[in-house]
Amino acid sequence: MSKEFDFLVIGSGIAGLSYALKVAGSGTVAVVTKSELGNTNTSFAQGGIASVLYKPDSYEKHIQDTLEAGAGLCNEKVVRKVVKEAPAQIKELISWGTNFDTDEKGHYALHKEGGHSEKRILHHKDSTGSEIQRALIEKVRQHPNIQIFEYSFAIDIITRHHLGHITERWMTDIECFGAYILDLKTNQVETFLAKTTMMATGGIGNIYQTTTNPSIATGDGIAMVYRAKGIIENMEFIQFHPTSLYNPGEKPSFLITEALRGYGAILRRKDGKKFMHKYDERECLAPRDIVARAIDSELKNTGDEFVYLDVTHKDPETTKKSFPNITRKCLEIGIDITKDMIPVVPAAHYVCGGIKVDMNARTSIKNLYAAGECSSTGLHGANRLASNSLIEAVVYADSAAKDAVKKLPSLTFKRGIPDWNDEGTSHPEEMVLITQSNKEVEQIMNTYVGIVRSNIRLKRALDRLEILYRETENLFDSSIVSKDLCELRNEINLGYLIIRMAQKRKESRGLHYTIDYPNRLE
Repeated sequence: MSKEFDFLVIGSGIAGLSYALKVAGSGTVAVVTKSELGNTNTSFAQGGIASVLYKPDSYEKHIQDTLEAGAGLCNEKVVRKVVKEAPAQIKELISWGTNFDTDEKGHYALHKEGGHSEKRILHHKDSTGSEIQRALIEKVRQHPNIQIFEYSFAIDIITRHHLGHITERWMTDIECFGAYILDLKTNQVETFLAKTTMMATGGIGNIYQTTTNPSIATGDGIAMVYRAKGIIENMEFIQFHPTSLYNPGEKPSFLITEALRGYGAILRRKDGKKFMHKYDERECLAPRDIVARAIDSELKNTGDEFVYLDVTHKDPETTKKSFPNITRKCLEIGIDITKDMIPVVPAAHYVCGGIKVDMNARTSIKNLYAAGECSSTGLHGANRLASNSLIEAVVYADSAAKDAVKKLPSLTFKRGIPDWNDEGTSHPEEMVLITQSNKEVEQIMNTYVGIVRSNIRLKRALDRLEILYRETENLFDSSIVSKDLCELRNEINLGYLIIRMAQKRKESRGLHYTIDYPNRLE
């Protein structure tokens, strides 16, 4: 028995929930999320959301900062769209109940982060994403047209492939009819039919051993669209956040927001010496790719396990008031950030590529949209400017909603969709097989496909991943489907995409740095 909705939303971060709210007045909406509604990458976003609000800032300054960070690969039309539409989307977030910090005069208190020429980052202390998520969840739960399906895992989107119509036309004229969803409480796979589907599944960080992303960030949406023959691009550009808390054994790694460097924190080696002046004239406020590579270089040269972020010279009370979560977290492991330096290391944080979309968030597959981190809009190019991701997500969710609502009257549900086929499958395989393969994927990616790459490292990673791919596909074909097995399958697909796209780029640009091609091609 299938479920039918006008709009299917896979993912419950800022992109998915803002889109759901915007389309809910025009039809029925299903929001599918594989964990609790609030367990998203959005919730983990500490720093803030970028928007031009006050002079001396201007649209042109924000545009130029974004283009410079993107290392020549941004789509300037997209950059202008996001920057100019940002203030209206901020206003709507506020109208939905989001609280951003203000100063004593009632103006929004803006931070400055790496790569930004002006203060333009709105924030809610050091937990901005969590505050936005809270407001959106409250609003979504109140809407009568929105049904929420927690602990529901999207296995694959439904296309003509599932009807057995595999023809040359199918390969170039693909259409999405909904998705197969695994209910994690009953272990039953249900068919969700939809007139339009929004992919808003967030990031991919958990294919790496060290990441700031929550455990749900396994790139499911990108992998699903890749298997459905949709266009994926720019996966070689993985942003490593320069400063995650060095606390071995903890995953995800606790993020030390870039706003701390904007506030005046200084990077130092373990011997106390500053080093960023050797790498960039902007020093600690250089874009993330430069800072991450600088830290990686210092660690390789010194043999140290971490560097320090020093904020001990700032006013203690202001520090504690501005960064309460960081203060509290560090105290839990015996570090008083007003007196002690914070040990930090780079960690996988954000993927700049993903599902290719147009200016209306339409993918290459009909009636399938994508927004947020799983999408590739052209905004970030080869390197994301700090705090541009949340605003990109909500701007593109808005464009998608307008397009989907406009198209809705001309769309119908696809009939004749078969139920999920699990014929020939047996009992679930031993969990140890999946767990071990997952550890191997993380190790391969961390060791060979990290901040600095080479031809030989990428080749070795691909060879090892191909073995895991064959083993996992055999498991998938013969076993009863499970969330863990599907996530492993998705992570292997993602690793393959990252490696193959990295191999094709015969240059170093933005977040992709290879010792075999150290220079950028103009």
